[in-house]
Amino acid sequence: MNTTQVEKVRAGHGFFAALDQSGGSTPKALAEYGIERDRYSSDAEMFDLVHAMRTRVLTSPAFDGTRVIAAILFEQTMERDVQGVPTTRYLWDEKNVVPFLKVDKGLAPEQDGVQLMKPIDTLDDLLERAQRHQVFGTKMRSVINDASEAGIAAIVDQQFDYAHQILAAGLVPILEPEVSISSPHKEYAESLLRDAIAKHLETVPEGSQVMLKLTIPTQPGLYSELASDARVLRIVALSGGYSRDEACALLAKDPSLIASFSRALLEGLTEGQTDEEFNATLESSIEEIYQASVDKQPAGS
Repeated sequence: MNTTQVEKVRAGHGFFAALDQSGGSTPKALAEYGIERDRYSSDAEMFDLVHAMRTRVLTSPAFDGTRVIAAILFEQTMERDVQGVPTTRYLWDEKNVVPFLKVDKGLAPEQDGVQLMKPIDTLDDLLERAQRHQVFGTKMRSVINDASEAGIAAIVDQQFDYAHQILAAGLVPILEPEVSISSPHKEYAESLLRDAIAKHLETVPEGSQVMLKLTIPTQPGLYSELASDARVLRIVALSGGYSRDEACALLAKDPSLIASFSRALLEGLTEGQTDEEFNATLESSIEEIYQASVDKQPAGS
């Protein structure tokens, strides 16, 4: 494992850019960018358009490793090039940004107040390709809609089962058991989740570390004890449906979480903007998210 990347992820000042919209979420991301469904008639055309959008973000002068610690990529983005260079190599060599890869295959139907991940039946192959592309780690998302003890236990069981497989392949897994911000018992769900994660951390092999991507908690500092655990490399926060301004205001109050925003990062960017307008909008977004992510409790302390 690249020790420079480990240290950047553990202690770097800044945030994670989540650029991992997959097949299900891509049409909405493109629509927010100003590209409606009548602009493409196949998945191939859709993914070409979203890669052009991502390329515009990655090549912007506003986007580099001084404020962006890492970027989470969709599988197709990993397999494509940016300015003639493989995306993951471009990120690290040109931008000093650590590459991660989304590995989940979407959500199963709700049961016990949660949505588990669909089985990741191609995980071994995906991890092998990620290693070839010099990807640092992975990310996988499931969703907690209500404070069901049984459902949350099942979510955390599944996340850690896959995490062990990912650790064995030499990559660092980001576990993302998202608590819906519209959950009727959000704060209680978060306390159940914290306790379940703390219990499962005992199963992480000595010398290995996982990461967590969590909803900004109702109670600031709820996950600080997890952040201080030596088996947790870092905890990042998703924007979860909040606007960028709302998410940043909430994040700034938390002592240990940094951002890993997707939609909130891209908010305000459109295809029709000139490069000057696009770069200025992205610069403003990155600076706002960066300011909400600095001066946090260092991992493991």
